[in-house]
Amino acid sequence: MTSPSNFRTLDLNLLRVFDEVMLERNLTRAAEKLAITQPAVSNALRRLRESLRDELLVRAGHGVEPTPRALALWPAVRQALGQLQESLAPDGFEPATARTTFVLAMADATGATLIPPLIEIMEHEAPGISLRVVPLTTRDPRRMLDDESVDMAVGYFPAALADLTARAQVESAVAHDSQRLYASQYVCVMRAGHPLADAPLSLDQYCAARHLLVSFSGKPYGFIDGALTALGRERRIVLTVNQFFTAGRVVASTNLLTVLPLHFVALANAGGDLVWRPLPFQLPAVHVDALWHRRRLHDPAHRWLRETMVRAAANSAMPVNPHPAP
Repeated sequence: MTSPSNFRTLDLNLLRVFDEVMLERNLTRAAEKLAITQPAVSNALRRLRESLRDELLVRAGHGVEPTPRALALWPAVRQALGQLQESLAPDGFEPATARTTFVLAMADATGATLIPPLIEIMEHEAPGISLRVVPLTTRDPRRMLDDESVDMAVGYFPAALADLTARAQVESAVAHDSQRLYASQYVCVMRAGHPLADAPLSLDQYCAARHLLVSFSGKPYGFIDGALTALGRERRIVLTVNQFFTAGRVVASTNLLTVLPLHFVALANAGGDLVWRPLPFQLPAVHVDALWHRRRLHDPAHRWLRETMVRAAANSAMPVNPHPAP
């Protein structure tokens, strides 16, 4: 531990270097971001190691890896530096004049719900800002946030959020934050005129049918299959796709069943050729959350993105198909 006397003599500029190296995990890139030489970065880390009596970062491959002490320290350092920056430059981001691009990861069903109201807000308040929406390929997008390939991920992330909650409860280092945007539910979708569309859907009928799975990762199973396994049941998946819209179009002209978010059924059902039934088993509540890295917590531009995403969710119509199968 650092003694009070060590803290009083600690050069706080060393923490800026530590933060940048933790972010980049590479001394050369950190030096470029800080506009100093790599030897200067190495010297700063040496001084910080001596003050904190820990290696902090050790060489690994072409970069460096943090020690457990560094991982525990970084969130507090990041938050403190962010608060200081916000206090010294509170007006560093003006939406009306900003020229920046945000990269969002989300599924097509989520994008169909949130992007229209988000663009409407941007057109009025931030016409110079652009969005780039990339495919969500996982139910745990923390790696995408860690390597800064996206600014925010939006979707259903039950395992990732449960892990973050567990870490916070034991006061472990938590590198990500989340915001609940809206609640949804999944339903069984089939074509109008499907043999199963005229009566309540039983579990036996559901398991005996042929199914289309929407899988972001391409894996041939999903959380629906986990719920069925808990009941000692299984289903036959004959087709896997990675988009909800594609799934809707395929089942509209086949006898396959699929599972879609209920609010997306109306958006996918422009031709009126889909119907839905409640699933014949219980699922946990389904929530759509925004997830981001805590290093962006005090970034004024990212704070605007988070607040605007909440507003877009509140303004979204999220239509529910009023005509399930009888």
